[in-house]
Amino acid sequence: MRLDTQIRIETPEGVDLRVSPAGPIARAQAWLIDAFIKWALFVAAVLLLMPLGQAGGGVASIVFFGIAWAYPVIFEVLGNGATPGKRALRLRVVHDNGTPISWSASMIRNLLRAADFLPFAYGFGLASCLLRRDFKRLGDIAAGTLVVHTDAPPAEARAAGVPPVPLPFALTVAEQRALVDFAERVPTLTRERADELARLLRPLAPASRDRVADLAGMAAWIVGRR
Repeated sequence: MRLDTQIRIETPEGVDLRVSPAGPIARAQAWLIDAFIKWALFVAAVLLLMPLGQAGGGVASIVFFGIAWAYPVIFEVLGNGATPGKRALRLRVVHDNGTPISWSASMIRNLLRAADFLPFAYGFGLASCLLRRDFKRLGDIAAGTLVVHTDAPPAEARAAGVPPVPLPFALTVAEQRALVDFAERVPTLTRERADELARLLRPLAPASRDRVADLAGMAAWIVGRR
């Protein structure tokens, strides 16, 4: 987590989270990767369509339009907010409240790339990023979206294999961190010690038969597992 660029967001569940918005350099690197992939796809399509003559040229124009505009939307919505370029840079697009991006929001932010590109070389988009603490370009402002860094969850939390459990009520950032720290330490504790510590968090799971597992599930929910 990048402490120098953290901002606070509140999820629909009332959970306060701190996320790290992606700056223009990381976003530019992701854009270059995606641009190379789109170029390779278009070249492959042209080579396949060349034998069709003028008809192939017309189809190639349609393919170019589809690759240019549908590529980011499809990957952002169906790929958990990340195109291949963003995934390589560990970036993700989400709504301002941290929820997964929708079709309408993705289409708005990508259609407005034309405005961000003005007057040339993403001039307006870069200026907007540099003037805002959340590094939003014009398309993100209009769509209500945010590009964030996605740090991998701790190895212990992934290995636990427990299903995520939604929080029963809102927790402060410090309380969320304490719960995640507890879940990370569980594999290193005896069962008796883990149960003893879990009893201190009884308000979160008052009627639970396996309080340790439920608390680990809540920690998994906090770090983004669904």
